Amino acid sequence: MRIAVSGTHSQGKSTFVRDWIKRHDHYIREEEPYRALHQEGYDIRFRQESTRLHNGIQMYYNISRLMNYQEDSDCVIFDRCPVDYIAYSQYTANHRTTDINDEFVESLAERVRDSLQKLDLLIFLPITNQWPIAMENDGIRPIDLPYRDEVDAIFKQIYREKRFSVMPINNPPVFIELWGAREDRLNSLEQAIQREKNKRI
Repeated sequence: MRIAVSGTHSQGKSTFVRDWIKRHDHYIREEEPYRALHQEGYDIRFRQESTRLHNGIQMYYNISRLMNYQEDSDCVIFDRCPVDYIAYSQYTANHRTTDINDEFVESLAERVRDSLQKLDLLIFLPITNQWPIAMENDGIRPIDLPYRDEVDAIFKQIYREKRFSVMPINNPPVFIELWGAREDRLNSLEQAIQREKNKRI
């Protein structure tokens, strides 16, 4: 299965990916694009400082890694999804502080839509009242709550209200929202994968 984990920052995506790898060590873990590019010396900014270059390079890195896995039998889990860079770009466009505007965000949709055909499962980790997750300061990610909340709201518009129409018509990934305790989320994904395997038999 080719799986991508999507959502705003500090919602437990990286923890979820690490937990999945511990339980399923035959899976390949694909690093979050920001962290991979940061290690290579790229100075990528967030919030109102993001530019077309900052978000574009992350999105195309993410897509290029995704394209390495062409077979349904590949077992890989991505920390982030190409959709994420639409959400973060829209946040910056809303604040009108850089060269990112609504037209630029709209221009990303077709490329993202095409790339999602290479995924089997797309996992969205939303902010929920049922299972709040505290903000962690790891020295890298932004730690202000309004920023996280505003980006989460854009993700919900994309996934729940079909903003930007990111899901491909042909070969769309199975979409799942997950929240709750770490073990519960893993169990839910395992059940979803088993359902998909049963459909293919």
